[in-house]
Amino acid sequence: MLRSALLAASRSPQVRTVVEKFPPTHAIVERFVAGERLDQAIAATDELVVTGRKVTLDHLGEDTKDAAQAAGTAEAYEHLLAALKETGLAANAEVSVKLSAVGQFLPVDGEKIALENARRICEAAADAGTTVTLDMEDHTTTDSTLSIARELRTDFPWLGVVLQAYLRRTEADCADFAGAGSRVRLCKGAYKEPESVAFQGKKDVDLAYVRALKVLMGGEGYPMIASHDPNMIKIAGQLAEWHGRGSDSFEYQMLFGIRPEEQLRLAEAGNTMRVYLPYGEEWYGYFMRRLAERPANLVFFLRAMATRG
Repeated sequence: MLRSALLAASRSPQVRTVVEKFPPTHAIVERFVAGERLDQAIAATDELVVTGRKVTLDHLGEDTKDAAQAAGTAEAYEHLLAALKETGLAANAEVSVKLSAVGQFLPVDGEKIALENARRICEAAADAGTTVTLDMEDHTTTDSTLSIARELRTDFPWLGVVLQAYLRRTEADCADFAGAGSRVRLCKGAYKEPESVAFQGKKDVDLAYVRALKVLMGGEGYPMIASHDPNMIKIAGQLAEWHGRGSDSFEYQMLFGIRPEEQLRLAEAGNTMRVYLPYGEEWYGYFMRRLAERPANLVFFLRAMATRG
């Protein structure tokens, strides 16, 4: 119930106003978000790359309201990719894009606008010598996102997609996207979904994750294991070994600020370890989903509120 309440709050303008105006919030947000500006994101990327980790950067934003805002987000990604190229970081850093941030759900021609903006970002990534991964949001976006991904992959076969293990459809989607050259990030899922489309209990979600992971590891593509769960990390390593995969044929991914010691351990052991690094002014929804995922994060936040009071 707590998780549901936090996820509902992530979409509440009233709660957003309270949280954003609360003075200690920004200090806490720094644990999960690299900053609001491009230069802060580049600096954080450099710090991670120096330690042997790779990065995927997310310019935060979702639920775009108009075409101009969507185009502005695409332009922000172009500036980001140009900066990665200029600093020499592009070899170790890619970008993650939410299609809703580039126009996917605008009332008129939303999917067309999102496709055009995503294509701009992919072209900038190709010029920089790096890649793009399309993030996934709640289950109502899945068909649209995968359709756009298929179209983009005609010109950009390296385009990555995210699949969420808690959705009942995901094992089949993994089979569809596990072909040669494909890049699939498998995560558990961070949205509140109805039982009709998603597994609800932790055990069922874990089992679904393993089933999907088996499909990806047994396929010809490049699996990206997005999990902080020690059991999932261990199982991924075992599956990679069973399928004869080298360390360059898959990677682990974790969120910025979550289990940094484990990130370093995996990287130092010779694995590819990529950190999901968000930045930008639209950090509220992302922050609330991180609180929903980990009760310890919420306790940390509430203690700060109580101390402030």
